[in-house]
Amino acid sequence: MTIPANTSGNAPSRMSSPPAIDIQQVSHFFGSNPVLNHVNLTVPEGTILALLGPSGCGKSTLLKMLAGLLHPASGQISFGGETVANGKFSLPPEKRNLGMAFQDYALWPHMSVRQNVAFPLQMRGIRGQAQAEKVMAALARVGLADFASRRPSELSGGQQQRVALARAIVAEPRILLFDEPLSNLDRDLRESLCEEMATLLRQLGTTAVYVTHDQHEAHALAHRIARMEKGAIASIDLIDPSVVSPFVA
Repeated sequence: MTIPANTSGNAPSRMSSPPAIDIQQVSHFFGSNPVLNHVNLTVPEGTILALLGPSGCGKSTLLKMLAGLLHPASGQISFGGETVANGKFSLPPEKRNLGMAFQDYALWPHMSVRQNVAFPLQMRGIRGQAQAEKVMAALARVGLADFASRRPSELSGGQQQRVALARAIVAEPRILLFDEPLSNLDRDLRESLCEEMATLLRQLGTTAVYVTHDQHEAHALAHRIARMEKGAIASIDLIDPSVVSPFVA
């Protein structure tokens, strides 16, 4: 089911609570070149949204806006009704309660798997037995409980991406962000890990935004797909209408 992108900038009238993510009229420029052009998008709680489109369409830029790594030139971004960025203000990434995983894994080579996964907890002041239990629970979820003492260099590419995923979920963030996390893997491994991620994300029930140029990944993972073209949302496909209301386009 495909519905047109919401370009009105008005909040949906049938929503009973604020969406997990609300993007209103967000624009951004690199120099004088527009990269995002008055983007409007809402993501309900617990929804997995795929941002799909070709290179240069603005999907990774929009994800970095959500992460707090880039600031909008205009417009507003809210999480659960709380403004996290607008043309004059941007909440730092560490204060947004996010989990992030990227295509280059971003693992610290001098740290063990356990230490890499524990880092978000340390940033939140969680230490000792509570930290150890959360780390091992996250590693168990991605099938790496027996690899906690290894270094990233001792793992395969797929295992390293699982470590990055465990690190993203360990602190139970309110929103998960993924920037083409499987693009560096070969096709067979990418497909199997995609299925594992889809299962895990649905079990977690956490709101997630997943950037990809691969339609198979988008359809396998997402409750809905926002297709981007030339810095704007061109359309939204509802993959599972029973999970996502068509009135929050």
